[in-house]
Order: sequence, then structure tokens, then C-alpha cells
Amino acid sequence: MKAIGIDHVVLRVSDLERSMAFYRDVLGLTLDRRRDDLGLIHMRAGCSFVDLVDVAGELGQRGGSAAGAQRRNMDHLCLRVENFDETRIAAELEALGVTIGEVDVRYGATGDGVSMYLTDPDGNGVEIRG
Repeated sequence: MKAIGIDHVVLRVSDLERSMAFYRDVLGLTLDRRRDDLGLIHMRAGCSFVDLVDVAGELGQRGGSAAGAQRRNMDHLCLRVENFDETRIAAELEALGVTIGEVDVRYGATGDGVSMYLTDPDGNGVEIRG
């Protein structure tokens, strides 16, 4: 068996609509499918998904309490983006009210590259890299 990429990441969130708006309007993912009966939204990021699960919904309740300051659903999600321009992306994010954290060169699946770190509305870490 050989992994060839990430199929999906599932994030348990406290407000589905707010999180969907963040991943759509701020990070450029698109809505692929909704499963309101399960409290599940599939957001497309290229050939991968970021699945958003309502912590109060059928699937979300299986994971216990929502993430908070001392506990998280995960450390971070890394999204590869096309046409990475640190200055332009930082300006766009800041105009949307997003605080940018650390910016540094890091090693990832495609080698060394500039990474920008931020958090989503539930405090989940998001890394953006070219």
C-alpha cells in the first residue's frame, strides 16, 4: 500500500454555517455536498475534502465535547494552494479579519516551502503553503 494524497480530513465544529463560510469565503474551498441529516458538510479542496461535522449532530456527538483552548480535534490541517504569493494572501486574509500567525519555511510533502499559519473559527490550526 502506498499513500498518494489526502482524501479528506474531518473537523468537528460548533457552528456549521460559520465554519462553512470560513472554509469557503476565506480559504477558497467549495461546497460539494451537504448531509443535514447527519450534520455533515463536504467542502472540496482540489482532489481532497475537508468535512465539517456539527458537534451537536449525529456524527459529532460520537466525538465528545467540542474542541476548546486546551483540547483540539487535531493539531492542524495543511492546504496546498496554487499561485502562492505570501504578500497577496496575507493582505486578503487580513482584509477578511483573519489573524496570521507564524510564517516560515517548512518541510512538507512537496519539499521546503513557505507556510502561513492561522486558525479557523473553532481554533483548529490551518497551514497554507504553496
